[in-house]
Amino acid sequence: MKNARPTTHGEIIHPPGWKEPVGYSHGMRASGTVIVTAGQIGWNPTTCALESDNFAQQATQALRNVVAVLAAAGAKPEHLVRLTWFITDREEYLRATKEVGANYRDIIGMHFPAMSVIVVSSLVEARAQVEIEATAVVP
Repeated sequence: MKNARPTTHGEIIHPPGWKEPVGYSHGMRASGTVIVTAGQIGWNPTTCALESDNFAQQATQALRNVVAVLAAAGAKPEHLVRLTWFITDREEYLRATKEVGANYRDIIGMHFPAMSVIVVSSLVEARAQVEIEATAVVP
């Protein structure tokens, strides 16, 4: 396909003439078994307790939780084709971008699927600041 760049497990799609984004993809194409995670927040999954009120730490734990769900389904971070982040504070997200980005690369690697960040007024868990949903495709 024109305007598609192969990755390990799919293709990154960029419409003709569009500037290639940094840190995410405009679109992804893959075929295989689809794995969808529920929204994962930054809590300890064995205790269902938030252990920090720090945005970057919650985002890091949420990413670890996403990867754990993927692993349980036989998927790896490089199988991700979509991440949707729900955050409660845009300014806190922007302040934490550098730390979150470094932790993202440690957990997910240099794989940047299609991503969206949506600011919401609150999440169901009162202290939760971030929730991440993921879609992966295993060939």
